[in-house]
Amino acid sequence: MDIIQLLIQIVISVIVISPILWLVGRALAGKHNAKFTDAIWIVVLGTVIGTIVGALIGGLVGGFLSAVIMLFVWLGLIKHFFDCGWIKAFAIAVITVIVFVVIVALLALIGIGIGIGIGALGI
Repeated sequence: MDIIQLLIQIVISVIVISPILWLVGRALAGKHNAKFTDAIWIVVLGTVIGTIVGALIGGLVGGFLSAVIMLFVWLGLIKHFFDCGWIKAFAIAVITVIVFVVIVALLALIGIGIGIGIGALGI
């Protein structure tokens, strides 16, 4: 992946995922802990670190290993930026993915497709 592709992925991820992550974070971690800028930082750092980890660890076993590593990276970023524990970070991550999938499914049902998938979440 070159730098232009990475920048495009970061911009799209920030536009699509940050608002959902922020809203779920506000609901679960509280509005004083979950700032919109924190959600942006989580998405930017998660995307960049995910790209680096994916590039360094390849293959079938490496793909599984990088997914496990990225799960903990995303949870760690949520935990750090939203000032919550591991369980609450996990709940925020799961609910964010569910809300994202529901929104994408609803958009698809009404005929609006977006050119990203779950891969944009770094999963």
